Amino acid sequence: MTNLQRLEQTRHEIELGLVNTFAREDDGLKQSLHLAKQAGLPTIQISPLQGKFLQFLATTCNASKILEIGSLAGYSGIWLARALPQHGRLITLEVDPKHANVVREAFAAAGVQDRTEVRVGSALETLPTLAAEAPFDLVFIDADKTPYPDYLEWALRLTRPGSIIVADNCIRGGAGFNSSDHTGVAEYNRRIANNPRLVSLALVMDDSYTDGFAISVVKPA
Repeated sequence: MTNLQRLEQTRHEIELGLVNTFAREDDGLKQSLHLAKQAGLPTIQISPLQGKFLQFLATTCNASKILEIGSLAGYSGIWLARALPQHGRLITLEVDPKHANVVREAFAAAGVQDRTEVRVGSALETLPTLAAEAPFDLVFIDADKTPYPDYLEWALRLTRPGSIIVADNCIRGGAGFNSSDHTGVAEYNRRIANNPRLVSLALVMDDSYTDGFAISVVKPA
């Protein structure tokens, strides 16, 4: 076994230990993955550790209102909804009506349908309608990458000091810090790093160790 193989084996063992100890998937989360597979959705959901980290962040800021931009099959939404108090609310935005039905079914199977709502349509058309329901305590962005800077601007309008804004896929093997990256991610990273209203950090935390979250906290005015 080469040193690289040993390192990979160690990394895998550590990750397995972390998941089994802190982020074990229950039947509700597994059902979300099953429903996604049945519907032919891509297997691009966040990892269990990322899900638990989102839950941790939501708990840290005492979130009672959470906004998610991009639902996929509801996997991340389940992790987030489980951090909410009994009166809490998660609104998730999904552009595809068929995917939205999968999300609703997943939420019901996980027992979080009482605190979740799926709104169907383009996120950039739906976000302006949420002003009356703001501020949100946590915003999770995991949708098409090109509009990420636009999603950020709406997240800033719809949050409060102390709110947390998280965006997925912001490292992209280093491309997320390269000005030649035209997906919108590099611009998103540049904006959160330079916005005086935010304290921000990006963390590698996906299964391949080449991608992860960008996390921002909204500062007091």
